[in-house]
Amino acid sequence: MNTVLNLGPHAAYIWAAYGASALVLGGLIGWIRIDARRQIQLLDDLEARGIRRRSARSPARKPAKSGKGRSQ
Repeated sequence: MNTVLNLGPHAAYIWAAYGASALVLGGLIGWIRIDARRQIQLLDDLEARGIRRRSARSPARKPAKSGKGRSQ
């Protein structure tokens, strides 16, 4: 086990890099969890006010063609 932890003269740099990576990953995971809760709260608020998703509506009519590109 001692040979695994013997990182030579660059041990401080290696451990600092691992520590910084762990902090960044932990921060990202925390941010994702907080944002997910916020998005759920926003969706619950919208549903409580009766606002629905646009995709829940019936499809809109197709727009009329402009006529450009046709030979006359």
